[in-house]
Amino acid sequence: MPIEILMPALSPTMEEGKLAKWLVKEGDSVRPGDLLAEIETDKAVMEFEATDEGVVGKILVPEGAEAVAVNTPIAVLLEEGEAMGAHDAAKTAAPAEKAAPESPESTEEPAKDKDTNDRCPCCGKKKGKGGCRDGMCMMDKKADSEKGYDQQKELNVSPQDTDAKRIFASPLARRIAAQKGLDLSQITGTGPNGRIVKADVEAAVSKPKKPVEPGTAASPAPVSAPAPAPVDTSAIARMYEGREYTEIPLDGMRKTIAARLTEAKQTIPHFYLRRDIRLDALLAFRAQINADLAAREIKLSVNDFIIKACALALQQVPDANAVWAGDRLLRLKPSDVAVAVAIEGGLFTPVIQDADKKTLSAISAEMKDLAARARSRRLAPHEYQGGSFAISNLGMFGIDNFDAVINPPHGSILAVGAGVKKPVVEEDGSVGVATVMSVTLSCDHRVIDGALGAEFLAAIKDNLEHPLAMLA
Repeated sequence: MPIEILMPALSPTMEEGKLAKWLVKEGDSVRPGDLLAEIETDKAVMEFEATDEGVVGKILVPEGAEAVAVNTPIAVLLEEGEAMGAHDAAKTAAPAEKAAPESPESTEEPAKDKDTNDRCPCCGKKKGKGGCRDGMCMMDKKADSEKGYDQQKELNVSPQDTDAKRIFASPLARRIAAQKGLDLSQITGTGPNGRIVKADVEAAVSKPKKPVEPGTAASPAPVSAPAPAPVDTSAIARMYEGREYTEIPLDGMRKTIAARLTEAKQTIPHFYLRRDIRLDALLAFRAQINADLAAREIKLSVNDFIIKACALALQQVPDANAVWAGDRLLRLKPSDVAVAVAIEGGLFTPVIQDADKKTLSAISAEMKDLAARARSRRLAPHEYQGGSFAISNLGMFGIDNFDAVINPPHGSILAVGAGVKKPVVEEDGSVGVATVMSVTLSCDHRVIDGALGAEFLAAIKDNLEHPLAMLA
């Protein structure tokens, strides 16, 4: 039998993918483990392997086409000697099977299946391949408003009742809701056309539940705030009639960045702590160590020292090494530090795991490798997910200071500015000149309180101002 190859979910947040490149063509034989295609997710271009043996009968989604949803058929795999006609016949047989609606005059109830759970409650057809799927009645999906009304009339169901029962949610959102025991009908979707997405379910999970006192009735669930009104794109376009502009469609990465940062600013209670750090000792030590390592073609950057200093600070102040997990905190033991890397059209935050245990040269080499693969979108999901803390360094762009947005579920992020020569007052009261770097620590107040954040930032400052101690 023909096998449909579906768009895979290559990362936990992936809801759609784009065929960047097919590595096979129609007629090619493939075995499990053979590479089929390169798929562009919301964050990276990843290779997709075959899981079955057969011959590529037909490619349904050409490379470079618009992104398609996860679980959408993208190709058909045939057995040796099998023709595509078998697949086409199966595809046309399914609609024909459903095309015989029950007569309006008939009052006889349809025969019940042995397992009623195998049939769609809306149209009565069997669920599964070629039929209806949970929450996705093919009758409702394909019907236009007039045709849909007729079908509802035959089933003695009003259009309003059908609309009330229909819940639009992404597969990932449904899975998380099922795991957490949440009722999707009580969640307001903020995705396209009110669709419930992962962020909506996570927000519902993190919402504190008011305890019910013994002997009192539980209060009805509060009504969720209405989703923001969709932006009238046509009205915005009309504002610029007569002015020359280029329309740039949003790719998966830009959509993900927009969704995650909007979620961060709307749901995370940020507060900010600022310190000035003197870099003179670090710069002198860096110059010396780079001279000694020149023969090995190793050159440490200031950012490598910052990564090491922050990793050590997470060990020195372990309460700050935590993430928000909705109904609990997760306090991490290792120092896994994420570092923002700018790429064309967006950014990645690759994670250096166990950074406190690695040498400066190892951190430098790993960071160079991760940054290079991030710019070519070749990072695997486990390389840019995780960690409890992130660093965003704009000092190399001449930015003196800024406030960074926390990357959920991290507890904090350090915004690093440029090292600038400034007049300073020494301990003996004299005025001198020093290279000073301004940093801002953005904290999630649900995870890190003010005093804890101040202690964590003080540890980072102390490590950077005493670089030799970091090697002890």
